Amino acid sequence: MKILVLGSAAGGGFPQWNCACEGCRRARSGDPAAKPRTQSSLAVTADGERWLLLNASPDLGAQLLANPQLHPQGGLRGNPISAALLTNADIDHVAGLLTLRESHPFAVYATPRVHGVLAANSVFNVLNPELVARRPMALGQPFQPAGADGHPLGLEVEAFAVPGKVALYLEDASAGPGFGSVAEDTVALRIRPTDGSSDGFFYIPGCAGMPGWLADRLFGAPLVLFDGTTWTDDEMIRSGTGVKTAARMGHMPMSGHAGSMATLAPLNVARKIYIHINNTNPALLEDSPERAEAEAAGWRIAHDGLELTL
Repeated sequence: MKILVLGSAAGGGFPQWNCACEGCRRARSGDPAAKPRTQSSLAVTADGERWLLLNASPDLGAQLLANPQLHPQGGLRGNPISAALLTNADIDHVAGLLTLRESHPFAVYATPRVHGVLAANSVFNVLNPELVARRPMALGQPFQPAGADGHPLGLEVEAFAVPGKVALYLEDASAGPGFGSVAEDTVALRIRPTDGSSDGFFYIPGCAGMPGWLADRLFGAPLVLFDGTTWTDDEMIRSGTGVKTAARMGHMPMSGHAGSMATLAPLNVARKIYIHINNTNPALLEDSPERAEAEAAGWRIAHDGLELTL
């Protein structure tokens, strides 16, 4: 099984178009220690030919161009992407579906909650229903995704809810502290090949906490790609780039006693990789003390084009 990191940044990318923080300035200037990154998305394959897209970034067009494995293969039209799977309804995870509107047959997997959001927005009707099958996935029930032709991709996927919140544009302030969030609003994935050649990996691009049951589930995992949005909870406030904490945005920080570095440290995970990293996070900078601390703790910071094999 092969995993290709198409985009490793959080919403807005790195540098973010309207941001002049230190990291964005350095990335924009061509500083080799501040490599630009597009918005978070992965592609996975069991056979090297048919790919499952995990989240459809707004940068998907550029990501497809940058990765020859995903170029058209044979004939005048075509693409190795056989299916797309959405972990939530965030703009940075669904907007890229519009890039795939050019009469390309594929399947879209999502929870009924996310499918409802897509159905309520008529712009997604550009995906021809005769070519693009919208298939629901249930939480806690492993399934084998298939392409539009119904042929399984050789992968088993299990989606399960993790702590988080509803997409920003769907927040309902009148609904109380959770803004109307339900379990299907923040979904993690366990993916493994159906041939049993590996135990697979966990993909958790958004997570607001590490309850005991989740720690137990991740214990001993061969690979975890985990939410690395911010370094500290108040990062955006202290940097002057925003007014919300990481917790308010539905993310846990990397650092601190309740951060992901500390809470995953005792879980015996073989490979730990941060994904979905915000432009304000100093760990993006290869010469920063934060990057050194994360790497010393056994973490790798994902970058666009990173290839992993299990």
